[in-house]
Amino acid sequence: MPKADYPFFFPFRVRYAETDAQGIVFNGNYLTYTDTAIYEYFRSLSFNFVEHVNQTGADFYTVRVEVDFLSPAHFDDEINAYVRTSRIGRSSLEFEVGIYQKDEDVEIVRAKVVWVNVDQKSKKPVQLPEELIQLLS
Repeated sequence: MPKADYPFFFPFRVRYAETDAQGIVFNGNYLTYTDTAIYEYFRSLSFNFVEHVNQTGADFYTVRVEVDFLSPAHFDDEINAYVRTSRIGRSSLEFEVGIYQKDEDVEIVRAKVVWVNVDQKSKKPVQLPEELIQLLS
């Protein structure tokens, strides 16, 4: 997907501790980049997770992640994680995340992440807040 199709991105610089013995980003760290970028996407929309939990008793659970590793990133690379909401369900959200080298069209990782809004007491899915649906639409 072209970077222009994403409404938001968050920049990172690959730290030494995020690389493996081959000097490339260890695959699990891409999930940290993805999670951080989604959180920052919500911050840019002025959606407060802590307030959401306190007011509703519900929180988001990650229930599915698909990751395609397309090209390596190395120590000290500058990368950007682009985020968009690809589907809004009754209680779930799906995000698409594309991680690219900064200032290049080289896609490093493509990911899909599904979150479910879950009541913390019953552990059952609950409807998304209307405020959030409006922010993401």
